[in-house]
Amino acid sequence: MQYPLNEKIGEPELLVGREKEFKHFGKWIKNIPKRLSKSRVIIARRKSGKTSFVQRIFNQLWSENGEVIPFYFDFGENKMWYPDLAIDYYCAFASQYISFITRNQELVIDHLSLEEIRDFGISKSISTLVKDVDFLIKNKEVGGSHGLMWKTACTAPHRFAAVLDTKFLVILDEFQNITKYIYRDEKCKEDPDETLAGSYHSLAESKIAPMLVTGSYAGWLLKVISQYLEAGRLSQIRFSPYLSEDEGLQAVYQYAEFYDEPITNDTAMQINELCMADPFFISCVIMSNYEEKDLTTSKGVADTVDYEISVDTAEMYLTWGEYIHHTVNEVNDKNAKNILLYLSQNNHKYFTPKDLKEKLGLDLEANEIHKQLIILKEADLITRAVSNIDFRGLQDGTLNLILRKSFEKEIKEFAPDLKQEFVDRIAKLTHTNKQLQGKINSLTGKMAEHMLATAFRSKKRFALPKFFQNVTDNTTLNIQKVKERVHIQREDGKNMELDIVAQSSCGRMVLVEVKKTKTKIGLNQIEDFQEKVDVYKTHFPDAIVLAAYLSLGGFTDEAGDFCLEYGIGVAERIEEL
Repeated sequence: MQYPLNEKIGEPELLVGREKEFKHFGKWIKNIPKRLSKSRVIIARRKSGKTSFVQRIFNQLWSENGEVIPFYFDFGENKMWYPDLAIDYYCAFASQYISFITRNQELVIDHLSLEEIRDFGISKSISTLVKDVDFLIKNKEVGGSHGLMWKTACTAPHRFAAVLDTKFLVILDEFQNITKYIYRDEKCKEDPDETLAGSYHSLAESKIAPMLVTGSYAGWLLKVISQYLEAGRLSQIRFSPYLSEDEGLQAVYQYAEFYDEPITNDTAMQINELCMADPFFISCVIMSNYEEKDLTTSKGVADTVDYEISVDTAEMYLTWGEYIHHTVNEVNDKNAKNILLYLSQNNHKYFTPKDLKEKLGLDLEANEIHKQLIILKEADLITRAVSNIDFRGLQDGTLNLILRKSFEKEIKEFAPDLKQEFVDRIAKLTHTNKQLQGKINSLTGKMAEHMLATAFRSKKRFALPKFFQNVTDNTTLNIQKVKERVHIQREDGKNMELDIVAQSSCGRMVLVEVKKTKTKIGLNQIEDFQEKVDVYKTHFPDAIVLAAYLSLGGFTDEAGDFCLEYGIGVAERIEEL
């Protein structure tokens, strides 16, 4: 797969999990060529991974080069004169379209100018490109038909799909910003034009160029859609910021590996537990600047998590803390903090202004409480039921931690000891329901690979028979470096990949293949691994190579005999954690 669009997450392999979401959207995308897919809006809070998700969809479609052409545009937080937006938008669309049909991936980011787009249109006899560019160039100066310029730009995907008998997916990221940062006056001094979102009123119903809309402020985004697009025109897809438990654990291993942060298999589970399988929270802990960070001990994990939600320079606190304080400052009232904290801590049920007045003893009238609830709701800090007077705290454990750390001392006159709570939660990771051996059968091969590599790193000194059977070399290893997914090349140029390569100070190299299959590993797969071992030896003739194979599904008798003959260690579970 290619990645012409630079994904916000950075290294592509850091996008972990989301299998359910990708499967769901995959079905939706497959129906686009049949004109069966309705435009969608992803509803999620900030730092939920939605931008990385839609950027991956773009890259998948671009790489597949199939029937659906992707177009991605991010409405930024910078002031812009709307004729400039029209040109920027059109150049992005035309460049990405040209990139798709010519397979020139550089054009996805490095957009062509209007003149270059026109030249391409002439060379390929695409008259629509030529006519559009001529119109945009003619009217871009002051006094031109700026409204028609924007119409030309925003309707381009739908028009091209109709004229060229193809299909587009229009991905509009941070869509709500179109109502706040786009101006009709060139110097951007007057009020922004909030109505530009209405340009997509009819386009949202396109079946040949359906839209996929996202935004970081759910309340604001829904308000824009409801006012200018009619909410029913876009199917709302709720996007949880949390991964499944297993996906969260994989994220811990993935981030630790890429950022070269030492962890153990025990602390990996502890990080996942305290971060609630929130990939952004996990990344903050793994990359934390906490000076005494030590993620190889339970205490170190608890201390680092506490630092990330407590210190005003920590990334986790900065992301949420400033956002929360800015919102509460709009209310500028201790009562608002009290209401917010109470709803967050009791987010299993709805409360009316009258309920809150009684339970919190607020010296406010119900209508004043209702006004504050509306402000908190529009800031995406609480939710409202269908009824206008029922409100509930977000069921978001990450947000709750920040709220408690920020306001609990002020409201309850004592500070929460979250660090001790983290220690207690770690202690509750009991042997019966959290021990890794009890989970081994449900692990993916990739997860087992991470766990084995982590065990090698954390144990450091061990003899290979601690992990594998049939190993004749009992030398105690002193592991200096462990790498995952190491690429080597055969003489004829064929690329090969070794799952784990561990280097010992004694000159020994441990090469491990890790697999989980429904059936037992057979002779052919073992022979393929042995070929990799032989190729590796040609690259490093002075190394003492120890080969081993971890198969969670077991081995056939024939494969087992081959391993015994060639000295390949075997294991069906991770014996040492």
